[in-house]
Amino acid sequence: MEDERSVLEDSLLQNEGRGLYTGDGSVDINGNPVLKTNTGNWKACFFILGTECCERLAFFGISTNLVTYLTNKLHEGNVSAARNVTIWQGTCYLTPLIGATLADTYLGRYWTIAAFSMIYFIGMCALTLSASIPALRPAECVGSACPSASIAQYTVLLFGLYLVALGTGGIKSCVSSFGADQFDHTDSKERLKKGSFFNWFYFSIYIGILISSTFLVWIQDNVGWDLGFAIPALFMGIALAGFLTGTHLYRFQKPGGSPVTRMCQVLVASCRKWNLEVPKDSFLLHETQDRSYAIEGSSKFEHTDTLKCLDKAAVISDAEINSGDFSNPWRLCTVTQVEEFKTMIRLFPIWAAGIAFSAVYAQVSTMFVEQGMMMDKTIGSFTIPPASLNTFDGISVLLLLPIYDRVIVPIARKFTGREKGFSELHRMGIGLFISVLCMSAAAVVEIRRLQLAKDLHLVDTKIAVPLSILWQIPQYILMGTAEIFTYVGQVDFVYEQSPDAMRSLSCALSLFTVSLGYYFSSFLLTIVTYFTTKNGKGGWIPDNLNEGHLDYFFWLLAALSSLNLLLYIVCVKKFKHKKVS
Repeated sequence: MEDERSVLEDSLLQNEGRGLYTGDGSVDINGNPVLKTNTGNWKACFFILGTECCERLAFFGISTNLVTYLTNKLHEGNVSAARNVTIWQGTCYLTPLIGATLADTYLGRYWTIAAFSMIYFIGMCALTLSASIPALRPAECVGSACPSASIAQYTVLLFGLYLVALGTGGIKSCVSSFGADQFDHTDSKERLKKGSFFNWFYFSIYIGILISSTFLVWIQDNVGWDLGFAIPALFMGIALAGFLTGTHLYRFQKPGGSPVTRMCQVLVASCRKWNLEVPKDSFLLHETQDRSYAIEGSSKFEHTDTLKCLDKAAVISDAEINSGDFSNPWRLCTVTQVEEFKTMIRLFPIWAAGIAFSAVYAQVSTMFVEQGMMMDKTIGSFTIPPASLNTFDGISVLLLLPIYDRVIVPIARKFTGREKGFSELHRMGIGLFISVLCMSAAAVVEIRRLQLAKDLHLVDTKIAVPLSILWQIPQYILMGTAEIFTYVGQVDFVYEQSPDAMRSLSCALSLFTVSLGYYFSSFLLTIVTYFTTKNGKGGWIPDNLNEGHLDYFFWLLAALSSLNLLLYIVCVKKFKHKKVS
């Protein structure tokens, strides 16, 4: 009886301990287990959300009006400026692959964010100098004579811009996952809060965007670009300081080693055993005997019947049985390691759906702005900067996200029985459909603008048409609504479906599709310009938009978005969710 009582007491103490500490393998800054009451949750996320708000304010304080800076101050043409902005923005969404690799393999998410934030801040300071020192920017136009920027002036500008692009790569790839890490997925209450985190994460992003697209754009257009770049640099400094301040409250996940290496091991091992047959009984495949995965805090995966050719990597050969050596991952992988790779492959069609969507989103800071430049920007005595219409994109997000999180989700939960109301895949599909409406609205506005230019004989003159810029508001609101569904849904879905030790890489790959979207937009501009300017024609997007057909370009994007939606629906029907053991 005494022995049984002792065992029972020990069990009760262990369960009590499990209740006090996190069950997902998270640790504090010193590597020690963390108490739930002292760390993580919303008290840690406030610092992370504040950091993200300031960082996004800094980023969009540059990107929102950058096309205006390039055309008005560096005297670039419309197509050249739009192409340069989209290439830079695409690079900003490509560098997260670097940050994610470092975070998952060596540094962890916290140190990656901290280190790349410093690089980011240096880049912001370089941009401020390029706009502040007269020798680092071209002279103002004299009549129609506008001197081009010198190589040295371009070098300083590009140095600052691409340092920012590198810096943002370490933040974008890690900060949303680091925020989600503050909630223990083994605790049902914290798991529910994690679902809300992604909504509020996006909400904080758009607070920064709203400030940058109103206050900062007005400063840049009416006060000066030196102050207009200095303020974002200041906020980036605040973002770095705020993030470091919350260190004692954070929960940390240890780096799990290179996810790219583990995937390569599966490929190599499966190729080496190409001639072996996969046993019908999946329990005969290789797996560790421990309850948990080899990487601390990561879950084991159950075997799935998809992509069976990769299962060969987990087949135990006769030579391995005879030698008793199962330790070489380049010859023998576990079922979980194979399923990790399968999961990443299954996510690719979902990521790919974001490419066309991001090409549409790229127009917010490029073609929408250039369209607005050729419209009536005055309301009484006040002149609206064209880039500040992006405010309505931000306002729609800020208004609809709390409604979605606090009203729509609880109502939907009663009908669907899902914790999050809708599935993330359904949420993304709704956003893709709204993006088609967005481009259609932009095309309709452009048709009306061009008709007015023709009626008033303004086609041959590069002056604004007397059509209020406020007619652009619907396309910005539709874009903001689409983002709530597509981008937030994608971030949430990828975090939940990706392997535990590959979440930074998964987030980076989501951002990589955004990068491809921007590059795709730049590619479309190049192709459209090439084919529509043959034989001396003015093209769809000339420097004088009154002579062009920007509406055709918007209809082209609407058609591509419709095709993208159809392909997405096909992929969703075939998608297989991961199975955690």
